[in-house]
Amino acid sequence: MGANVLIVDDDDLLRSSLAFSLEQAGFEAHTAAKAEDAIAIVNQKRPDIILLDIMLPGMDGLEALRYFRDKVGLPVIFLTARRREFDQVLGLELGADDYLTKPFDPEVLIAHIRAVLRRTKSMPQAEPKSQIVQVGALLIDPAARTVTKAGQALELTPKEFDLLHAMALETGRVLTIDDLLARVWGAEYNGEPQIVYVNIRWLRQKIEADAQHPEYLLTVRGVGYKLVNPGGDKA
Repeated sequence: MGANVLIVDDDDLLRSSLAFSLEQAGFEAHTAAKAEDAIAIVNQKRPDIILLDIMLPGMDGLEALRYFRDKVGLPVIFLTARRREFDQVLGLELGADDYLTKPFDPEVLIAHIRAVLRRTKSMPQAEPKSQIVQVGALLIDPAARTVTKAGQALELTPKEFDLLHAMALETGRVLTIDDLLARVWGAEYNGEPQIVYVNIRWLRQKIEADAQHPEYLLTVRGVGYKLVNPGGDKA
């Protein structure tokens, strides 16, 4: 058997159909209709990846993602019934690895699963620079995955942290959207660049004194973004 995939969706027919398609493709598939059941399964048999519906009875997918990513550290692909729901996911930005809008072709889903698994499995070998990085009042500790500003701890999601750290390692240098997608979401990410724009917006709300007039995370129109020391040269 291949990778172990946990499907969390309250649609019985969809769960069965996806499980069949994944098993035909060589995956091991487990299913749950509720997030609470999925957590119990994860605690018993750790899957390699989770397919997670946003709209679930009881604990919803956004709340469940906090557990799967922050407590267990599993990759998650969101399944969304409406495109605009993805804006909500990005707005809260809890760190999903990818998303698919229903209905989707099982072959497309399988391609996304394989791409996410390749990215996440290769990350530990990458060994990012572990030294603490300081940019102005921001102190970024990649080993502890913590960020403080003037001594005050900031609560960042996994993707927000990865985005800030990637830019901090290149302080003062303009990074394009493609650069950021490759460094944070992986070279094989084939989703939309909107994921960068929204993460930048919500990261600014956490690190800037005034998100509408950023001093750290600057936009370079037509090119991308750069992280700067507010006390240094912002040009």
